[in-house]
Amino acid sequence: MFKAKKSIVVVMAVLLIGLLVLVGCGKQATNQSQSSSGNQSQSQSQSQGTSQGSEASGSITAAGSSALLPLVEEAASQFMSKNPNARINVQAGGSGTGLKLVSEGSVDIGNSDIFAEEKLDADKAKELVDHKVCVVGFATVVNPDVNVDNLTKQQLIDIFTGKITNWKEVGGNDQKVVILNRPTSSGTRATFKKYALDGKEEAQGIALTEESSGAIKKAIADTPGSISYLALSYVDGSVKALKLDGVEPTVENITTGKYPIWSYEHMYTKGEPTGLTKAFLEYMMSDEVKPLIKELGYIPNSDMKVSR
Repeated sequence: MFKAKKSIVVVMAVLLIGLLVLVGCGKQATNQSQSSSGNQSQSQSQSQGTSQGSEASGSITAAGSSALLPLVEEAASQFMSKNPNARINVQAGGSGTGLKLVSEGSVDIGNSDIFAEEKLDADKAKELVDHKVCVVGFATVVNPDVNVDNLTKQQLIDIFTGKITNWKEVGGNDQKVVILNRPTSSGTRATFKKYALDGKEEAQGIALTEESSGAIKKAIADTPGSISYLALSYVDGSVKALKLDGVEPTVENITTGKYPIWSYEHMYTKGEPTGLTKAFLEYMMSDEVKPLIKELGYIPNSDMKVSR
């Protein structure tokens, strides 16, 4: 009887040990499963972090056209807000300066109202890659007190070449004409000379010179009898835009070819762009920037019904 009881105890002990082993294995399997799941979750999190970390970074400089400056500044601000590790430095200086600097490798992007071939030697121009981001129109502008709303092309030529010196000669008040020019490095000046003055040389020594479009706008607003030219992106109520041969400088008239004073806005690189420069230029020409182009007074290339 004692031996039978002893056998039963032994069997129960063996069964208990087996049960404990099974429970332990179950817990280990559960822990391994949880660990594996945790590692997988961590791996996915790290993968997402890598994806998020692929945003553009670094620093580049774009310089040149002051006509294009408002658009590039605003687009750069938006781009940097989406890419906090990227820095886009935007400067003016004129189209000629922008082309010269990018050709020398001093900046990453040269902004210009004119084709590189119009300012640089042919060999240097060939080294640059053109990125046409939009079109901009240019208006003849005067101080708001000037009592003239329209000029013929010949009258405009005669004013800037010094043949007409008083506004009464073109139907205005008896008031001296004050010419304000941009420097010779200006793409705005080159465009105006080519398409508004038919390439005629401006009279020397009769005009004041301002370095930027912003400075021209302020000077026109502050100077009685003054006349100059501005990209439409700068024209506001502080100056008066004139018709040319009865045609207003409007987007519709520019896109249809009725109004002749306009140019492509170029962003040149020396060779094909890479890295941050490439990313920013792709952004500049994306559909995301198109509403901004229109909002700031520029014209998307796709809206043009004529070309040059």
